[in-house]
Amino acid sequence: MFKPEGILPALVTPFTDDGKAVDEERLRALVSHCIELGVYGVVPCGTTGEFVNLTTEEKKQVIDIVMDEVKGKVSVVVGTGASGTDQALEMTKYAKDAGADAALIVTPFYLKPKDRGIYQHYHTIASEVDLPIILYNIPQCTGVQLSWQMVEDLAQIPNIVGLKDSSGQLSYILAVLEKVRDKINVMCGHDEVVVAALAAGCSGAILASANVIPDIWVEIYNHVKNGELQKARELQYKIQKMARIIAGSGAVGTKAALNMMKVKVGPVRKPLSVGGELTYEAREELRIELEKTGKIKPKTITFEIGEKPVEERFKAIDVTPEIIRDFNLRVGEALAGQGAEVAHIDLLIGKKDGPLGEAFAKAKAAPTQGHEPLLAILEPNLAVKPVTLIVPTVTIRSMREASMVYGPAQTAVAKAIIDSVAEGIIPKEATEDLIIIANVFVHPTAVDRQRIYINNYKAMHHAIRKAIEGRPTIDELIENKDRSKHPFKYTP
Repeated sequence: MFKPEGILPALVTPFTDDGKAVDEERLRALVSHCIELGVYGVVPCGTTGEFVNLTTEEKKQVIDIVMDEVKGKVSVVVGTGASGTDQALEMTKYAKDAGADAALIVTPFYLKPKDRGIYQHYHTIASEVDLPIILYNIPQCTGVQLSWQMVEDLAQIPNIVGLKDSSGQLSYILAVLEKVRDKINVMCGHDEVVVAALAAGCSGAILASANVIPDIWVEIYNHVKNGELQKARELQYKIQKMARIIAGSGAVGTKAALNMMKVKVGPVRKPLSVGGELTYEAREELRIELEKTGKIKPKTITFEIGEKPVEERFKAIDVTPEIIRDFNLRVGEALAGQGAEVAHIDLLIGKKDGPLGEAFAKAKAAPTQGHEPLLAILEPNLAVKPVTLIVPTVTIRSMREASMVYGPAQTAVAKAIIDSVAEGIIPKEATEDLIIIANVFVHPTAVDRQRIYINNYKAMHHAIRKAIEGRPTIDELIENKDRSKHPFKYTP
């Protein structure tokens, strides 16, 4: 009897660019990509595969394509769940006939059946289809908790062979392992707690982020299996931010990451969207994490600043032009965080001898009351390069407000500039020729100095990169125009 183990990606469903159809070529390429990087199996038509937004015929199409592409190289566990028993039964029968190794069946959702209905749901399918079945607990999506007591009962059914838990609750996983570890395999489904779950006794993991970094998860799995917990922990620390972003955004973040890596999978289907489940801030953070893990390869960029063309090893993807020119005036904007400590940066980067140089001198010579500018400094009397002027967006009316802007926000802006130069985003050879003016928003009610620092650092770092790369482009603006809203529209 098949039992799940190892690392299995919860496959996204690649669509055509308009999102209207499953893209067979892209799906085959994704499956090959995952197999080449050492996964133990693949899981089509699950939550990350947007199964609730696929028609029955599209699900069958995806199953057939995946089975044909895998050709027995790894196991195939098909997501066959549905809110109704008859619909789940139909898909499970189809998966068996297609040659799947097992079916992953989520708890029936939306109408939220009680324990009796949940038990009957699984019992009916297991009785009528001779196929290994993996239970699936994801209460944050279904609104239904599959209790460990229910798992204990269901584990008595011979062809129920596993449980995927995506709740992220380690106490739940440990309770299940305590009761049924000798009967079924427990798989971690939450990207943020994989090492802990494996160390506790899970047999593997079914993960959205295993589409993106399957090789790293396989390495972590092998470390735990070999008793090398310190190595496993260190690797998870390195990818924890990426795991957190993807776990929080599901198919949206997973597809965004794959598309950045040029593993083209198309868009998500509405109502999901970039800018919604995956904020623009999180997308920028995701991009940076992909660069750190080597999933986005660096390429040489030429900066043309005045008479000095400068080549930098700039970690960039296909949105970055190969030649970055015209430094008379470049504009960047970014938002980070939420609540009272939210940060918003508007900045201008330009040459000292251009129009920005004149604006710089004027701002220092004739400041507006309540918006007095100051230089970005990392420590007393040490201004950063390029020289940067910070201008408060909100009128400062008290010493407390001033301390927030001319304190953690100022330090964060300075640190973001230093790091941008170190990373090659701003060419080191041009730092003497450029200047920056940054409008910095700090809400008058903000109180958490550490969060102000973190959010302003992120916003400044992203705004610099957007300014250098010339983003958003006209095409990006048009693409997102219907989804845009003022960031504080729903804030009292």
